[in-house]
Amino acid sequence: MKHEIRYGKAAVRVYRTAGRPLRGVTTIPESAFGGRENGLMGAEIEVVVHGDAFWEAYTEGDNRMVVATDTMKNFITSASLETSASTLEGWIHDVGCRFLATYPQMESVTMLGRELPFPAAVVPGDEPGSFALSEVLFSRDRCDYATARMHLERADGDGFRVTEHASGRAGLQLIKTTGSSFAAFARDEYTTLPERFDRPLYIWCDIGWTYADAADASASEPARYVAGEQVADLAASVFHEFVSLSIQHLLHQVGQRMLERWPQLESVSFEGQNRLWDVGAESADDGQVRVYVDPRPPFGRIGLVLRRE
Repeated sequence: MKHEIRYGKAAVRVYRTAGRPLRGVTTIPESAFGGRENGLMGAEIEVVVHGDAFWEAYTEGDNRMVVATDTMKNFITSASLETSASTLEGWIHDVGCRFLATYPQMESVTMLGRELPFPAAVVPGDEPGSFALSEVLFSRDRCDYATARMHLERADGDGFRVTEHASGRAGLQLIKTTGSSFAAFARDEYTTLPERFDRPLYIWCDIGWTYADAADASASEPARYVAGEQVADLAASVFHEFVSLSIQHLLHQVGQRMLERWPQLESVSFEGQNRLWDVGAESADDGQVRVYVDPRPPFGRIGLVLRRE
């Protein structure tokens, strides 16, 4: 009988204050992002543990080698206090390495992270009529957020190596009121959708990327790190300026731009959804004046992966 073991702790929400600022990120024309202070860093972290040392817990009920998942929760909290990472990828990397260093029965771990964004609130500044980012007040952001995944294994000696990794920006929601079209598609007896040569386009999108060198994901050299905020800004910039003939056309253009801006990336990926609203009412005098309503539940899903040759 062959077997594969994994277990762990999911949805561990951790909020770290006074994190190390992210500075030295290479700027791009599509984004004003140049770093962040990390006065408050929030993340939902999951650890998945692999190893045959836990097999007897399944077959014999022998728990002597088992690290309780409640212990894992406390361990993640403690390791999050010790990390000096300025990014989500670095954070889960540090926690994963500490798991392997502490528990020799763990052959490898997979770490997953989802950012819980708390950007600094805009408050009145020192000068009359001016505004600034607060150093103590943060507002929960409920739209797009960073994601990260790393699989860490033991290396020769006492070291650890990253064998798989992925970074991402999830939850993007963008609506463009004009400058998109969808026409000349295949038609048959089942087709009812009209051709639209200038339509509003509302998409939900998750964007992922991998580096040629996994070390870049942890921002060991900040100039080679790709910040999720920059990716979101780049996608919005391309959407704004590009007249797309379909969502597929748009996603490909965003991917091409990403690979052009960041030569350190090995691949980019997209999971897009067509969430275009239905027209509820339209002005008889001005076709630009419309009221939209949410569409029926079914939605189109589009995927794309681009890899360098």
